[in-house]
Amino acid sequence: MLRYGGNTSCIEVKCGDNRLIFDAGTGLRLLGNHLAATGDSSAAHLFFTHTHIDHIAGLPFFRPAYSRNNQFEFWAGHLRAHGSTLQQVLVQLMQPPLFPVPLGIMHACVCFHDFTPGEVFTPYTGVMLHTLGLNHPGGATGYRIEFAGHVMCIVTDVEHRIGIRDEQIVEFIRGSDIVVYDCTYTDEEYPRYVGWGHSTWQEGIRLCDAADAGRLVAFHHDPEHDDAFLDDMARKMARQRPGSLVAAEGLTLRP
Repeated sequence: MLRYGGNTSCIEVKCGDNRLIFDAGTGLRLLGNHLAATGDSSAAHLFFTHTHIDHIAGLPFFRPAYSRNNQFEFWAGHLRAHGSTLQQVLVQLMQPPLFPVPLGIMHACVCFHDFTPGEVFTPYTGVMLHTLGLNHPGGATGYRIEFAGHVMCIVTDVEHRIGIRDEQIVEFIRGSDIVVYDCTYTDEEYPRYVGWGHSTWQEGIRLCDAADAGRLVAFHHDPEHDDAFLDDMARKMARQRPGSLVAAEGLTLRP
């Protein structure tokens, strides 16, 4: 896993000078170190797709959150349905015996927001953020970011139904430039993992084709899929849908 990486989910999206972060997996630690080293970490919105451990495990190690000079807003859309809040979940994460120091030791100004999927936000002037509830155990949220005539969609973690196209996702990603999609499995593997809450790269292609969407980026790799497996997947994706990519740590895409 030297070329594609082994950290869990974290995506940074820059809209002009404004920063959006999606998920706080272990990749957030690397992003935080970069932001701290460059002095470019004063403010950001951090949107959680959901709060399973692989999507929040990097938060305690996010260096910019420990500086009083910084300000962050944390958002989640799946917890209201369970009678919980994002702040409650993160407090549970950062307490003994799971972690030695509490959430309150983060001295940055942090605001917590819980919302219902389907709501639309304007986190910055000129940035429109649409949300969609996804089929995943405990719930998850997809995001559609619109800025300066460009559209990027993040649709993970989500499970499809074999032979049934999710028309809500099709409309959500319609016409987008980039679709980051849950491609944990292949169609061949998928029947063994029904109910686990994930999808396949082939389903991602089918959805993007139906939605007349742009580049598909395969995301949320199965930890058992090593570099050789992902290289093979990338070749197959490129043949079926030219321009498709397999996500790797440090991958940067520009419009």
